[in-house]
Formats: sequence, structure tokens, C-alpha cells
Amino acid sequence: MRTAAFTELVGPDGVSIVDEPTPEPSRGEAVVDVDACAINRHDLWILDGDSAMVDTGDLPFVSGLDVAGVVSTVGDDVTAIEPGDRVVLCPNETCGVCWFCREGPENLCEEFSLYHGGLAESALVAADRLVPLPDSVDATTAAALPTAYMTAFHMLRRADVGPGDLVFVPGATGGVGVAGVQLADVLGARTVGTSSSAAKLEQVSELGLDHAIEGTDVDEIRAAVREVGGPDAVLNHLGGPYTELGVDLLRRGGRMVVCGRTAGSRSEIDIPDLFLGHKRVIGSTMGTQLDLERLVDLVADGSLTPEIHETYPLEETGVAFAAMQQRDHVGKIVVTN
Repeated sequence: MRTAAFTELVGPDGVSIVDEPTPEPSRGEAVVDVDACAINRHDLWILDGDSAMVDTGDLPFVSGLDVAGVVSTVGDDVTAIEPGDRVVLCPNETCGVCWFCREGPENLCEEFSLYHGGLAESALVAADRLVPLPDSVDATTAAALPTAYMTAFHMLRRADVGPGDLVFVPGATGGVGVAGVQLADVLGARTVGTSSSAAKLEQVSELGLDHAIEGTDVDEIRAAVREVGGPDAVLNHLGGPYTELGVDLLRRGGRMVVCGRTAGSRSEIDIPDLFLGHKRVIGSTMGTQLDLERLVDLVADGSLTPEIHETYPLEETGVAFAAMQQRDHVGKIVVTN
């Protein structure tokens, strides 16, 4: 089978098409013929050599978390799915034995990790991480869901967002940002979001963003958000200075959920403002398999249409990563077979 493997950790030029044996499933596993696999900033960090997860000793490395396709074969003791089933993969990898795996939610697993291997014609996966797809949900749409939309949905749930709430989304034109805006709209919440690009903000406004703020200056953003109102919740996938900004802007009793560090891995906050305002800062990683199942249902009933920027064939995976690196897109980039 063909794979779009990382053969050098030098950015998009490090992707090569490499032939590998088609995998065979062991007990509890399944092989999925991959129709679509979305790419994420997580993959690009690996490709750029900016991830502790992968080094040159792991090359060639096949990344790709967000797999959708058709089950081709299953291993022993697999009964919930069978060959021919259309599925999307929940990319959570868990130990299955710790307290959190037993009691939930599984994304708190003490050995939590992520699946890699979807940038290929076939993917060997844990069968119990596959979510069936109804006929109304195509593979490209399904592949957009697991990382960005599952992460944003879980953040909104952790922040207890409901109808009428105001949600601040710094970096609203990124993958998690776009997903957060769309899902907040599904939940009946209002959103205020930022970006350095007026053109991209216009696109996200068409997807449901209620208040758009162009710029990256924290003080200017603070003033602009305050004109809209005090947010009930903040979806912070940037980290860095946006953490202090988020806490500062929250109304009394507000909740900020943090899932990323794109703008920096260190933040300062005003501790008295935190406790005197009864504000909460909540860490969040990915989501749960139940979150993904709910997202599939939202797509199936027409409540949610994930934004797809562009698709690329497997042999142009390097071009897809180059497009991601340029940061000119709004929505998911998906590699297809």
C-alpha cells in the first residue's frame, strides 16, 4: 500500500510516497481502507521537527489522526463492526485499565496518547475506537471531525456553554477556532472572535461568528471585547498572552478552557482577579468517543456542516502541508484516496 510518510523532519519537503505492506489485524483490531484523512497542526509540528513524540530514529513515520473510510478486515473478538462498514476513527489511545479508563472520561487516561497512521491507503486501528457513519455523512466530512471539532465540542461542554452565552474565541479562524464558532452557534450561544486577517474573519462570520475583531494587539482586543460584553466562556487554543487576556475578560463566575500553546507555552494571570471573580481555568485535551458520536449525529441531522477548505490526493500530501504552513486557509485540509 502507499503511504505519505515523513522521511525527513524538515517541513513539507520531508513527505515522500513510500510503499509499505498492507497491515493485518490482530485480536481487537481492524484495517480501514482510508477514504479521507484530515491533517492538523499537530502533524505539521511533527513534520517540522517540533514534537517530542517523533525524532529521526522513528523515520519513516506515517502521521494522520483523523481517519474515515471502510472496514476491510477485522481481527479476532471484533463483533461491533464488520467488513464493509463505513466508519470514522476516534484517535484517542488509552491504557484501558487506569481509573479514568474504567470510570471515564477516557481522555483523562494516565497514559493518554494519539493514533497516527492515517496518511495511507489502509490504516490498522483499534476496532473499539471506530464510530459507524450513517449514509448521509460522507468520508471527507467525517474526517474533519475528530481532532478540531471533537476538541472544540469537549471544550464547550467543559465550559458549560448554553443558549444565550457569550463565548470569546481568540484565533477564531484556526481549526479549533472555526469549530468552536460553528458549535457554539449550534448550541445557541453568541461568539466574539479575533484574527489578524479581515478576509478570514469574513469567512468565519458567514459560518456563525457574531462579533469579529481584527488584530493581534492584546490591549486593543481587550477593549473591543469589552464593548461587546463580558464573556461567559473563553475557548483558548492559543495559550501565551491570550490566557491572561481570557481571565481578565471573563465575567464573574466565567470559565476559560485551554487546549493549546500555539502562541506560547507560558502564561501569567492575575491571581486576585481569578479568585475574587470566582473564575475558572480548565485544561482540556481532545474529547471523548461519545463527543465524536454526538458530532456525527449533528452532521447527520443537518445541524452541523464542518468547514472543508480543500482536499488533496495522497500523493500531494506534501503540498497539503505547505498550504497549511501558509496559514491562508479557513477550515479543514483533507487528504483523500
